[in-house]
Amino acid sequence: MIQTARRDLSIYTAFAAMFPNMFMAYQLWFWIGLVLNTIGMAILVFFWRAIYAETNSIAQLSLQQTLTYILLAQIFMPLASMDLIWEFGSSLREGAIIHHLLRPINFQAMYYSQSIGVLLTRMVMQIPIAIVAMLLFGLKIPTDIAAWGAFIVSAALGFTTLFFFHWCISCLTFYTTEVWGLGVLIEGLTIFLSGSLVPLAMMPGWLGKLVANIPFAQALAVPINFLTGITPLSAAPHTWLNQLIWLCVMWVASIFIFRVAVQKITVQGG
Repeated sequence: MIQTARRDLSIYTAFAAMFPNMFMAYQLWFWIGLVLNTIGMAILVFFWRAIYAETNSIAQLSLQQTLTYILLAQIFMPLASMDLIWEFGSSLREGAIIHHLLRPINFQAMYYSQSIGVLLTRMVMQIPIAIVAMLLFGLKIPTDIAAWGAFIVSAALGFTTLFFFHWCISCLTFYTTEVWGLGVLIEGLTIFLSGSLVPLAMMPGWLGKLVANIPFAQALAVPINFLTGITPLSAAPHTWLNQLIWLCVMWVASIFIFRVAVQKITVQGG
């Protein structure tokens, strides 16, 4: 059993390690992304400064607290970014999914390890964005170790929950020959419902509670709330439990939905 576990770990680690090399092969995109992200952060900073021009607080959040939240959300946006729909669509279009399914490994675990590799690579590439945010926009990185601990645990649970959620959505690609519309729709919902543009605390009561308790917000808004003080550390156990429940529900749902959807697979290529 130990040898099997080691073998599986080495296999999935290898899948995760594939993606840093792939990202590094396209350095031009890194510099383009840096410029675009800087412009995006500048727009958001000036927008929120304008909003706060005639008030000291909104939903009990100060300007500095809101700017810290928004800038951190831009830095940690890879937590809410998933490529599963595009990956499934590409595999179906090229016929590669057949080869993946025939491999003697867990298909879902393979994609999860790849997602971890992509996340770690993207987070390393966000370091220059964080430096720009500190130098140009006055971002002050939180120094509370306990807050960072709560953030890391919450981010890990939220990212995994979001992976299983996207897995369920991605299974819809088995029923269609084109995934562009579905992919764009999910990306649009992610940008808004993840809390990357507006702190969820500013949303109307019922809407804020609804958005805060659906998978989109679990990987970004919920963890960042610990760093900005929006969610007190005393609420960490309750938050983690809620995320763990979501994780288990999405995991079971992803397994069931995949088993049903894979029977309808239509391959265009290969």
